Amino acid sequence: MFIETSRTNKTPTATPLLFPLRLPPLQAIYQTPKLKVRNTLPRWLLPLKHFHKHLAAMAEDGAVTLYKATSITDAKKNSFSIKAGLAQMLRGGAIVEVSTLSQAKIAEEAGACCLVITEPNRQGISRMPDPSIIKQIKRCVLIPVMARSRVGHFVEAQILERVGVDYIDESEVLAIADEDNFINKHNFGCPFVCGCKNLGDALRRVREGAAMIRTQGDLLGTGNIAETVKNVRSVMGEIRILNNMDEDEVFALSKEIAAPYDLVAQTKQMGRLPVVHFAAGGIVTPADAALMMQLGCDGVFVGSEVFDNGSDPYKRVRGIVEAVRHYNDPHVLVENSCGLEEEMAGLNVSEETMEPFGEGGA
Repeated sequence: MFIETSRTNKTPTATPLLFPLRLPPLQAIYQTPKLKVRNTLPRWLLPLKHFHKHLAAMAEDGAVTLYKATSITDAKKNSFSIKAGLAQMLRGGAIVEVSTLSQAKIAEEAGACCLVITEPNRQGISRMPDPSIIKQIKRCVLIPVMARSRVGHFVEAQILERVGVDYIDESEVLAIADEDNFINKHNFGCPFVCGCKNLGDALRRVREGAAMIRTQGDLLGTGNIAETVKNVRSVMGEIRILNNMDEDEVFALSKEIAAPYDLVAQTKQMGRLPVVHFAAGGIVTPADAALMMQLGCDGVFVGSEVFDNGSDPYKRVRGIVEAVRHYNDPHVLVENSCGLEEEMAGLNVSEETMEPFGEGGA
């Protein structure tokens, strides 16, 4: 049981707990007046009872990471478990990169679970998107909005959080602001997404406060998925090796990959990364998206290149969304892959950019 204060009646009333979940960091939500909760939660998580149902599902799935130690974060101020729960809401979806309002509307209609707002391609240093573009798109869509900041540039992150984005991507796709340090993401109330290429990278970013991990592949927008597959297999392979290790060997592995021991042990116990794991780079067809899901990812990032070629971007985005949702159903994959050859004609990698198979130690 917990006490809830009605907006009109000041007398506390007893309301039954919606699910038997004993998570101390989440207790602040239940003990907060309803009006205050509605003002602090993102608009797409309302009404509050739906948020409770999603938390119950996350608890049953066993993929909510909790930190009770105050040495990691202040649960009363920026609870990591809340941010990890918000990231869980995107599981099983496709996050689409957009740069204009028309692209945002197409992605929303096609079923994207979130939008990554970027600036159109420009020469020189890549930075965070113009806040005016973010505000314009936020006013016109109902799904969550994400924006990118440069690695280590905590002031850009402060600006994005103030603008009101739902997620911040500390992205290596942009220029790097700090070559030695990442943002201390525990200082922010907004969930962060960070990239990785191996298990050590992923767990170090989680220790810094990342609520979602993005295994990054191709950064050039060429449609080449080879690098993404390589990095995803690297992460998943290291997790499988970790699962088969003796408890005494975990200490040596955590030292070898330069990752915190407690997160390595938690990964071994869960059999997966302790936070949501997406794949990004070169995913431009339904088959690419289904491949990432079958390799063990929770979702995919779709680059803006799907809007640059062909005459029907809605069909391409919709096909990828359906492939993520039904990645084990060959009938759905066949249906959504038909008629895309001409649409993908401009997303082919030139022979000069491809490394011949068998070279490079393979």
